[in-house]
Amino acid sequence: MAARLMIIGGAERHGACGPEILRRFVELAGGPAADIIVIATASGEPAVLEAEYAGLFTRLGARQVHGLRITTRAQANEPAVIQALATATGVFFTGGDQLRITTVLGGTLTDSALQTLVQAGTIVLGGTSAGAAMMSGTMILGGAAPGVTRASVRTGPGLEFLPGVVIDMHFAERGRLNRLLSAVAMYPHELGLGIDEDTAILAEGDRFEVLGSGTVTVVDAGAATDIRVPADGPIALSGARLHVLPSGSRFELSGRRPVGAAAGERGHVR
Repeated sequence: MAARLMIIGGAERHGACGPEILRRFVELAGGPAADIIVIATASGEPAVLEAEYAGLFTRLGARQVHGLRITTRAQANEPAVIQALATATGVFFTGGDQLRITTVLGGTLTDSALQTLVQAGTIVLGGTSAGAAMMSGTMILGGAAPGVTRASVRTGPGLEFLPGVVIDMHFAERGRLNRLLSAVAMYPHELGLGIDEDTAILAEGDRFEVLGSGTVTVVDAGAATDIRVPADGPIALSGARLHVLPSGSRFELSGRRPVGAAAGERGHVR
């Protein structure tokens, strides 16, 4: 079974399509048989988000939902944590600070267990906001400087559940095109994925489908004819491709191309 990832641009708890995005996650995790773990490592208030998502997923039909508190690397290496993950059908990372996720989990037994379970298709892995950003190999940490420059984006290593991409979230709402363009210019081998709020991609194998009320912006520098990234000042990026994909659209990652949208699905979550 192919790896299955539900990557959400944030604010789905308050969006028009959020309940259906999260319902889809529950269905993929087994519906009435779902055993979902919520990991709020990114949050400064993990108990609050654990309880909130437990209530949401339970109302959406999951059989069992519980928080798995991992705030230190020692906890991330405990055998009891690995045993809990082994019985789960879905794991969901909340928002907060994505750097907390990578510094606490990176390289630990929890990280290795999740990588194995995702690649085997044993679980569906979901994440929103910070939990979305950490899914890529090159992770966006921040950046709000104007223009397309090195200073417009800060990056670091993510956990790379979805290889070959760099993910930004709250995309349209916070005007983050400049920083995604900056990141892709610096890492042109990776596709830039800017995911709006109340919007998600469901990645299965080599393709993803767009869900929700907004769009996913894909920036592809593979065909760029000129990329220049000076230490200071504006970046040059010529000939790059940009795709804006609403709900129902599908995209092939290895081919770097849209593969069409199913008729009648735009604006809706299946």
